[in-house]
Amino acid sequence: MHADSIAFIFLNAAIINNFVLALFLGICPLLGVSGKLTTAFSMGMATAFVMLISSVSAWLINEVLTHFDLEFLRLIAYIAVIASAVQLVEMIIKKYSPPLYQALGIFLPLITTNCAILGVALFQTNYEYNFVQSVFYSLGAGAGFILAIVLMAGLREKLELADVPSIARGAAMSLMLAGILSLAFMGFAGLGG
Repeated sequence: MHADSIAFIFLNAAIINNFVLALFLGICPLLGVSGKLTTAFSMGMATAFVMLISSVSAWLINEVLTHFDLEFLRLIAYIAVIASAVQLVEMIIKKYSPPLYQALGIFLPLITTNCAILGVALFQTNYEYNFVQSVFYSLGAGAGFILAIVLMAGLREKLELADVPSIARGAAMSLMLAGILSLAFMGFAGLGG
């Protein structure tokens, strides 16, 4: 698979260089919202949607800023787009699914400060991807985020039924699970070439 192919770009963002488990971006929702599988999946979908909107917008913004030689405005423009996309998602979820809005709590508006979303915009700009490559990169990053948070939620739900020593319950167990998942995903690092 060629490094510029959209399949490789998708797999690279989703598995090989998973934003959460390999690059360690977006850890806060991984630890905070992964208590229940349904909530984790919904948070993953919301984050993936914001990643896609932000990525497409970042590509367009980068083209305009490069044309006018204003590259120094990239970061602030990306942050404004991300904040706007999160507000859109928050309003939609609040209107159409109030229980989900309550379940996600403070973590929904915190998508704005999720460094994985900003990372997608900055990395695709740095890699100089074209529009299609940028879309597949963000889709891969979103799929990888969903994969990581759903895996974590599934493991945490299973551990609720297990006899875990009291010293390892709660945050300690969540951090150990995140570390083990990260080690597993680091095994894919050699696939990237």
